[in-house]
Amino acid sequence: MEKLRCAVVDDEPLALGLMASYVKKTPFLELVGAYGSAVQAMQEMHDHPVDLLFLDIQMPELNGLDYSRMLPRQTRVVFTTAFNQYAIDGYRVNALDYLLKPISYPDFLQAANKAQDWFKLVEQGQKEHTDSSDSIRSIFVKSEYKLIQIELKNILYIEGLKDYVKIYEENSAKPIMSLMSMKSLEEMLPASRFIRVHRSYIVQKEKIRIIDHNRIVFGNTYIPIGDNYKQAFQEFLDKRS
Repeated sequence: MEKLRCAVVDDEPLALGLMASYVKKTPFLELVGAYGSAVQAMQEMHDHPVDLLFLDIQMPELNGLDYSRMLPRQTRVVFTTAFNQYAIDGYRVNALDYLLKPISYPDFLQAANKAQDWFKLVEQGQKEHTDSSDSIRSIFVKSEYKLIQIELKNILYIEGLKDYVKIYEENSAKPIMSLMSMKSLEEMLPASRFIRVHRSYIVQKEKIRIIDHNRIVFGNTYIPIGDNYKQAFQEFLDKRS
């Protein structure tokens, strides 16, 4: 497991420095930011969320509890505060732990270990899901009152319409149409083999042969790569280039 990317938020400079030093000397943590306010943290981390945030509660402008409700789902929180009445509120926002100031390194390490255990469980669950998905060779979709089995190896790409999807196969003149959402179909497909490149398109990675000006080319069809999907698609390309 890679190091957990961490940030610390506290409006007290001494407390901020102490927590940052704790993160730095913990082998499985990586300090990527130390911020004197939740507002600063929100601005700095907007495009670069962290795995774990050590977050003070009592701060001006925007307190830690309110800020924690704005964080992305993958960011977990350990609250730090001098006021123990906040403990119950911390758990209401699903914090991993709650540390009462002054915080010793053993107390910090206990919370950090709890966070590491949580992320290991998440990683294991994702791996098991990927392993089970990779074993799928075909899916069944409903089309014109029939269930049709589609071999995954034959799929070129999928196009989403308002209420339907069109599944385009190699060596097939007509796509298979099915009354279902792109999201539900995406969840059926193994992420190791398929990638969503646009809100209306999913493509099979191994079938991509030509990319022309941010468009994937299948014969006479040009599939655009949406702005929200460019980073993930570029990461896929970087691994293959």
